[in-house]
Amino acid sequence: MLPLKDYRRYGRQMILEGFGLPGQVKLKEASVVVVGAGGLGCPALQYLAASGIGRIGVIDHDVVELSNLHRQILHTETTIGTPKALSAAKALSVINQQLKVEAVVQSLSPTNATKLLATYDVILDCTDNAPTRYLLSDVAVALKKPLVSGAAQRFEGQLCIYNYGENGPCYRCLFPKPPAQETVGTCEETGILGTVTGVIGNLQALETIKIIVGLKDQAPSLLLFDALRTPPFRSIKLRKKKPACAACGSGEKTRGMIDNTDYVQFCGGPPANWVERGLVPGSAETRISTKDLHRILATEVLTLIDVRPRTEYGICHLPNSLNIPLNELVSNPKAAMPEGAKDIYILCRLGNDSQIAADALREVSTAPVKDIIGGLVSWARDVDSSFPIY
Repeated sequence: MLPLKDYRRYGRQMILEGFGLPGQVKLKEASVVVVGAGGLGCPALQYLAASGIGRIGVIDHDVVELSNLHRQILHTETTIGTPKALSAAKALSVINQQLKVEAVVQSLSPTNATKLLATYDVILDCTDNAPTRYLLSDVAVALKKPLVSGAAQRFEGQLCIYNYGENGPCYRCLFPKPPAQETVGTCEETGILGTVTGVIGNLQALETIKIIVGLKDQAPSLLLFDALRTPPFRSIKLRKKKPACAACGSGEKTRGMIDNTDYVQFCGGPPANWVERGLVPGSAETRISTKDLHRILATEVLTLIDVRPRTEYGICHLPNSLNIPLNELVSNPKAAMPEGAKDIYILCRLGNDSQIAADALREVSTAPVKDIIGGLVSWARDVDSSFPIY
């Protein structure tokens, strides 16, 4: 049974046909672990805590940053610099004091994942990187737990429940090989509308509740969301699990596969550090610092090309710079060459795209072409601290 005040607190969902008192008791006795307390994890955690789940684990090794706050709604300006797991746990305790919250400030790995996840009934994948997705799927298979997986980027998101039911496929069934690293961007690189993560995170909470209460059917499907389409949702029917799948098709062998797999290398190695790559000095004939650019601009007239997308150029740019997006410049560098240019300098956000653009222009230009080390981020750090960084 439930404490007397819970009847009042959860009464609006308990009166639902098919839910009732048994459903609320199931939630109270259930345990859920959310891996990733970011854009997806925050809304999922918020609604799971409010629904009456008895025990929730929060696993995240990262700390709260200012750039998180437009979408990671459990965190606030006062928790910047705090581990996300601890910040989220504190927020959840305010929402529901009866909830037992277990915060884990660790990065999930093959050596700790099974132990950290084993005591929970349902696993939520609210991460944003391929190695962790494969690891979570493999562990879910080994532990025989359902995995509620979400993803979001730009204006789009998707939701899928893996390893659920007798024939539910795992992540490896659908994606036996990871995507090429250069095709996978982060929110920092591609952008994200905060409410899109809210939509997907809330749906993850909804599907988790349905699984626990017994309202979820076992038909495998993938739900796609596009905020700019009408209607915004599209559901794709999935095939059953593959008998030859390296994970769910191999039974108890999955545990050994977890121990013997380097998930980072399996997915192509560590992600590129674009900040460091943009700061590579190069030669004096090909790259210059922002301080040198500032000195030259004070005394000389030059051609300064900003190769960021037009949307980013519209956010902020240096005076008298010319915006030619990288894709346009590379596709036709000769047409992108400004007439009569004597000295050409290329600029981008971090100093990576500018190197590509400079190489393309050198093929068609008789004038010297240089690009700016560290891009506009370095300009803001080393030259003008009032220049906006996004």
